[in-house]
Amino acid sequence: MKIAILPGDGIGPEIVAEAVKVLQALELGLEMEAAPVGGAAYESHGHPLPESTLALAKAADAILFGAVGDWKYDKLERALRPEQAILGLRKHLGLFANFRPAICYEQLTHASSLKPELVAGLDILIIRELTGDIYFGQPRGRRVAPDGPFAGSDEAFDTMRYSRPEIERIAHVAFQAARKRRGKVTSVDKANVLETFQFWKDVVADVHAQYSDVQLEHMYVDNAAMQLVRAPKAFDVVVTGNMFGDILSDEAAMLTGSIGMLPSASLDARGKGLYEPSHGSAPDIAGKGVANPLATILSAAMMLRHSLARPEAADRVERAVEAVLAAGLRTGDIWSEGTARVGTREMGDAVVAALTGKTIIGR
Repeated sequence: MKIAILPGDGIGPEIVAEAVKVLQALELGLEMEAAPVGGAAYESHGHPLPESTLALAKAADAILFGAVGDWKYDKLERALRPEQAILGLRKHLGLFANFRPAICYEQLTHASSLKPELVAGLDILIIRELTGDIYFGQPRGRRVAPDGPFAGSDEAFDTMRYSRPEIERIAHVAFQAARKRRGKVTSVDKANVLETFQFWKDVVADVHAQYSDVQLEHMYVDNAAMQLVRAPKAFDVVVTGNMFGDILSDEAAMLTGSIGMLPSASLDARGKGLYEPSHGSAPDIAGKGVANPLATILSAAMMLRHSLARPEAADRVERAVEAVLAAGLRTGDIWSEGTARVGTREMGDAVVAALTGKTIIGR
């Protein structure tokens, strides 16, 4: 199995290095090849997603991705900004289904911003459609407003759109995932205002007819945002569009104690995927050795399960992460009184130690 390693910018190289170390400790004979992406690729190749990097990603069985972006690139034209790399990979590889599990580990219930009783045992799977919606819809751009009360003024516009096949395939993914969990899907829309999401709601309901064993509820996005902080354990699988999923999954991340704990997988129709932490590149702490690598390590576990067909290895990695947390080791984002604060490398070393049966030196 070949893995494309795309570390990216900011803390990306630091956290990816720890995930690679964990994968190597499993001794699975995985072939790993690295390539630049994002701002790093712009500096070396003049484009955030060079042809050589894209070719590697296409040839690999899975992609382990760090993070991209830095404030110093904000003045570049949009097509050359680091974030275009991840959008380009999603488009070229057909990565339409984004899985973002939000799990609150027992040891981190007090790290959440909510009361422990609200998040203890939390296990939500947010499935975000990833290649449609307003992020990819055409037409888009800037122009002089042709009509209306502000005719003649500069304006910007984006187009929200979804086709039936796009909605159907993500709905199937959600219902099939729910069958392996607690059997409930919440479809999040804004059907009371947006024609696009009335269509979304209708198509999801049509697909549900094939899954009578799964419960379906529809919820407006504003209510879903409120319920995530009011009663988050009422959710099982949440399926929604690209923009709403982007926002709600970051909200759900904070229920777990830190976005540094949230892995993600972006899959195509055959199960090939790109795996990355849900957080950004955090250039303000890059190079300081304080970033939490656990989201990236857990993303690697998702890669083992979904794309590399090694569920037993994925289980080992997830158990190792739990063992490290149980030993009281914490990076700064999840640290609390009575636990041991460690850096990025130390946290990765501790996961490797747990994997290989060595003693974890904790609090």
